[in-house]
Amino acid sequence: MQEFLIKDLASQEGNEVTLKGWASNKREGKGLAFVILRDGTGWCQCVVAQETVSEDCFEEAKKVSLETSLEITGKVVKDEKQIGGYEIQVSNLHIIGHSTDYPIAKKEHGVDFLTDNRHLWLRSQRQWAIMRIRNRIIFAIHEFFQKDGFVQMDAPIFTGNACEGTSNLFETDFYGDPAYLSQSGQLYGEAMAFSLGKIYTFGPTFRAEKSKTRRHLSEFWMIEPEMIFHDIFDNMDLIERFLRAVVTAVLNDCEKELEAVGRDTAILKNIIKPFPRLTYDEAVKIIKGEVNVNGKNAIQSLEEELVIVNNRIAAILEEIQTREEKIKTPGMKKGEIGFNQAQIDKLKQELADLEEQNRNIPQWLNSAKNFEYGNDFGGSDETVLTRLFDVPIMVYNWPHEVKAFYLKRDPNDSRFARGVDTLAPEGYGEIVGGGERETDVNLLIDKIKEHQLPMEAFEWYLDLRRYGTVPHAGFGLGLERLVTWVCKLPHVRESIPFPRMYGRLLP
Repeated sequence: MQEFLIKDLASQEGNEVTLKGWASNKREGKGLAFVILRDGTGWCQCVVAQETVSEDCFEEAKKVSLETSLEITGKVVKDEKQIGGYEIQVSNLHIIGHSTDYPIAKKEHGVDFLTDNRHLWLRSQRQWAIMRIRNRIIFAIHEFFQKDGFVQMDAPIFTGNACEGTSNLFETDFYGDPAYLSQSGQLYGEAMAFSLGKIYTFGPTFRAEKSKTRRHLSEFWMIEPEMIFHDIFDNMDLIERFLRAVVTAVLNDCEKELEAVGRDTAILKNIIKPFPRLTYDEAVKIIKGEVNVNGKNAIQSLEEELVIVNNRIAAILEEIQTREEKIKTPGMKKGEIGFNQAQIDKLKQELADLEEQNRNIPQWLNSAKNFEYGNDFGGSDETVLTRLFDVPIMVYNWPHEVKAFYLKRDPNDSRFARGVDTLAPEGYGEIVGGGERETDVNLLIDKIKEHQLPMEAFEWYLDLRRYGTVPHAGFGLGLERLVTWVCKLPHVRESIPFPRMYGRLLP
């Protein structure tokens, strides 16, 4: 019998096929066993009927437990009510590997427990879908740059110099000399662009920030293009075109995966709209509530939302109490008890989300009301700003003191650096950071001194300005932050197979 994958079942309707995979769920009825099989390409219900299989086969089916690996043979039958739209009427079943006491049961688990068991959590349908979306994003990134004439290059992971200082880097011993794990491949990308014109790097980067926010990882993947003869406006045009192409690819090819993670794709479909471009000054006025966006005020909308959240929390608590009292009613049928318990579990999940909002909104309000002009944006500031938009926005021309030493000063106003941050909507914040690079070697030397960086470590970088400098620009995209926004995840830790962050080194 020829082996097939679950994703290929539509072409085999009416035929008998053999599938191999794992039991993600199983239930039994009178003379029947229902096994949900997964094989990495999808899920499919397999029905084992006692009257149509051998006695040994049915006994084997009864031994199947969560995550038992199996080989199943049977007829493909279309059934749109079932997961994947098809089911298998089983004629034979063989256990490959037994699974006993699988730790991730069909119930709510805490995040710490799931992260401790990340090697198993990845098997769940939601995590499967996130990883497939991540894969499509990666492929779309390569497609975009390769078609646009970019050359993929690689920057070193060990480096003797830091892009933005060493305070948040992992230091290591490199044959007796101090070295750092790369926080960016950008400086090397500039050198490679001066050879090849348009390049991009795609590799792991490391930050040693002791931060446990929903946006931070210690190890993550960065995509960093660098382009000669580009200014900040060319750079913004490319960022917009790039993000539009990548998100469109996901919308076109990952419909079932986006559905599996519960993503409302309406916001993603707005990617076809132009990205608003705001100067730093304009963005600050919006954050502080001095300017409205489409009739919405940042401060006022948060205050109104806080009232709505508190009212909903009170309503949920009352409904949970009512349903818990119903369950205790003498003589209530088992089905009614199960229904009410399921509703209570659902309400408790909503309650947890609302309580988090109830903690966050006052922090966002405090940050917005007390924002001091000249500061960089923190996570709260980005959240306040981006919740007013339904597409990514670009904030450019930043106070030069808060941006990296290598950014070019605005020729029209030297107080500002020609940097740009692209912020995802719905409160997700920065996913891209970049800008136009300084080409004046003397200004660059002054900035290196100002940032108290070791001059000798940057002599090679200064050579790029000494020997035929040209206008150039680039940016860095955080892959995991993009995945997090596209999937609308509550935390960046779900966007990478095995997260490394402050306090997390295993598994």
